[in-house]
This record gives sequence, structure tokens and C-alpha cells, in this order.
Amino acid sequence: MKSSERRLKLMLMLQEKGQKKTVDELAEYFDVSRRTIFRDLNALQDINVPITWDRYSGYGVMPGYKIPPLMFSSNELATIIVGLNFVKSQVDKTLVEDAKGVEVKINNVLPEELKGFMNSLKERTVVDPLLKYGGKKRTGGNWYILSSAISQKHRVQFVYRSKSGETKTRKIDPYLLVYYEDHWNVIGYSHLRGEFRNFILENVSEVEILDENYQEKKGFNVEGLIFRSNEFSQKIEVLVAISVLERFEANLAAKIFKKEAKNSEKIKVTFEIDNLDYINEWLLQFGTHVEVLAPKELKEKRQSLLREMLGK
Repeated sequence: MKSSERRLKLMLMLQEKGQKKTVDELAEYFDVSRRTIFRDLNALQDINVPITWDRYSGYGVMPGYKIPPLMFSSNELATIIVGLNFVKSQVDKTLVEDAKGVEVKINNVLPEELKGFMNSLKERTVVDPLLKYGGKKRTGGNWYILSSAISQKHRVQFVYRSKSGETKTRKIDPYLLVYYEDHWNVIGYSHLRGEFRNFILENVSEVEILDENYQEKKGFNVEGLIFRSNEFSQKIEVLVAISVLERFEANLAAKIFKKEAKNSEKIKVTFEIDNLDYINEWLLQFGTHVEVLAPKELKEKRQSLLREMLGK
């Protein structure tokens, strides 16, 4: 990191409320020596940044002193553009519109030399073109209300439409917002079912934050909640060609708990999932590169689906 970039980040860090730091903490954060941090602090004082020091809490900036926060390097700006383009590729209309609004605001405060860089990059950086150009934009679920409820640990209530089209009012303790391939889910503890469940956001409507707080379940773990097993989960065994293994692992909506090399070209992969119909259709994208070994029910579903596709 260049000294000018480090000093800018140091100044931004110290001007945040309650962010006083000792020299040792700053040296560790920026991975530099104590001497370098002292030089940086002196350089900031030379340009009239009001650095303060307290023997107990360390260095800070005089309260009330602010510099414009939107001062990005080209690398940081490129990272923001990638993130915004991902959001703009979403099927949720509200997320897309808000991402465009953020883009306009950033562009309005950038120096001229970075505006051209940003405009060029946002047009030439495409995240998930199939969603961006082919996906129909939808509304539903109110991502922002749910994210607010999660941050405040408030229960929520909403109307949920099941696969069969039936609608029911659900009350949950929301824990996670998770993006799966082409849609968002909220994972929460369902008061109706008495267990953790997934809810697809586009099937959620009339979201309401309740005036009820919840306590997180003991032992809560993000990864465990996403890849949890339940009484409906079944062990799946498939033979995967090494040529597609990386793509298989990256997109599988389950946690792999065993991999075993069968030969130089194929790997036996074992995982658990509670929706055989979903995994049966998902596996079709790999064609003959994936062979179902178990359970028997999945093999039968695969044969039945292929016959149906061929009109037999």
C-alpha cells in the first residue's frame, strides 16, 4: 500500500466516533512498523489534520473534523462497480433501482479523472449476463425490511405463497438472507413449524416487523444453518467427472462431507439434501459428467424425468 493511500485510510479510521487506536494497533492493522505509523501521524499533522492523543486510549482526530468520505482508489472503485453490477443483475426490481441510485450518487462526487474510469468500467463489466439480460425483474419479499429485522433481532410476519399456490401467514425469527443461484431466501425459525425453514423472497409479501425481539438459538452458526440436515434429508452419492468438479462444488446447494477418488477421471461425492426433485433437475446440467449412485429413489426420479423429457 502506498503511503498516501495508507495515510488517507488512517485519517478516515481515526475520525470515526470511538475509533481511537494505539500505535501498536495501527501498526498491526496496516502491517507496518511503529516508526512508519509515527511518520504517518506527523505527516497528517503537517497538513493540519487535528490529531489527538490520550495516554489510555491512543490516537484519534478532534471531534467534528471531517473530510469527504468518498475518496476511492481505482482498485476500490473497481471493487464497488463489480458489487453494484452484481446487484443490478438481480431479479428484484427494488435492489436494481437502488443500485442504480448508488451509482449516480458516487458518480456525482468523484473527481473528473475517476468519472471516466467508472463509466467505462460499469459498461464493460457484466456480472451474470443471463440474469442481467434475460431474467424477468420481479418484486417481493422486501429485502430491506428483512435485513433491518435481522440487524435488530426483531420477529417478522408475512404472507407466504407455497409451490402449490396456497398462501399462509407466517411468523419467523429471521437469521439470514442467502442468495442461491438466481433468487434470494430468508432463513429463519418458523413459529408454525417449530424449526428453521427457507423462504423464497419472491413468494413473500406483506412483510411486517413485529414489536417482539428474539434471542438467537444457542450454538447458532451461519454455515450450519445454510447447510443444515433435518429428518427429511437424504444421503446422496454421485460420481462426478473431474472436468466439472469445480463447477459442481461451487453451485451445489448443499455441503459436501465426503470426496473419494475412484479413478484418474472421476470423484465420488457424498452430500445430504432434503429435496430430491430439485437436485434431480439440477444435476441434468452436467449431462453424462455426473452419474447418480444412490439413493435408489433419486435414480428412479432421474429415469422418470428423462422419459418425460423425451415424451415417452
